[in-house]
Amino acid sequence: MKVDRGYQKSFLIDIDGVIVRGSSLITGAKDFIDRLKKGNYPFLFLTNNSYYTPKELSERFFALGLDVSEDRFYTSAMATASFLVYQKPGCSAYVIGGKGLIQELEKNGIVITYKNPDYVIIGETEEYDYARIIEATYLIQEGARFIATNPDLTGPTQRGPVPACGALVAPIERVTGVKPYFLGKPNPAMMYWARKKLNVHSANCFMIGDRMDTDILGGSEAGMTCILVLSGVTTLAMVDRFPYQPDYIFEDVGEIDPDTILSRRERVKE
Repeated sequence: MKVDRGYQKSFLIDIDGVIVRGSSLITGAKDFIDRLKKGNYPFLFLTNNSYYTPKELSERFFALGLDVSEDRFYTSAMATASFLVYQKPGCSAYVIGGKGLIQELEKNGIVITYKNPDYVIIGETEEYDYARIIEATYLIQEGARFIATNPDLTGPTQRGPVPACGALVAPIERVTGVKPYFLGKPNPAMMYWARKKLNVHSANCFMIGDRMDTDILGGSEAGMTCILVLSGVTTLAMVDRFPYQPDYIFEDVGEIDPDTILSRRERVKE
């Protein structure tokens, strides 16, 4: 079996359920990252959580024994900022979200205001109260466009699941009748901007995740080779329920050898 070396494979990797579970590393995660570094493969860690900055994510990894620089992370907050710069440079937004989202918006020239904003943007936050919900509802009814960083209903914590962005938008959506546009996975736009950051093509890129409804769906719609790992929320019994299927299934990332695994393009050539 001859492997085509006329291009460089690259990897987009989910975090929770793939690399970490709570405050612990998942089996084989460090070995896999070491193999990527040793082979000089381009890679990014993707997360739908818009609350944390890339610097904080890098520090979280370092505390677990992983030396990964902050430029190796791409968040739904970054995808949201990229979308706004593409759609309406210099726009304004009313934001209910954490520092990771606010930092990315301000860095990209988006004005954060409650006075006649172009957009209402919702992301993960610890400052979610009734007054903010009311204001967001008014602004959307007055013409602001509705955006949310990701559709996830829950996020993982040490004590169990907590409401994530998809849950936070629910009361605003119900009252206004306006559905938000979600920028995070499975939106292939997030995959596009992540690949653009790496300067790689979808045919050469692998998406690794533990969720069929975000990681694998988004990767498939973006034309990437999709790898499902069973170390997170999806079990093997659940996979057949979905009309789309991953290209590979592994117990964890420790089983993935970036040197020998074939992209969808290579498998067709066999």
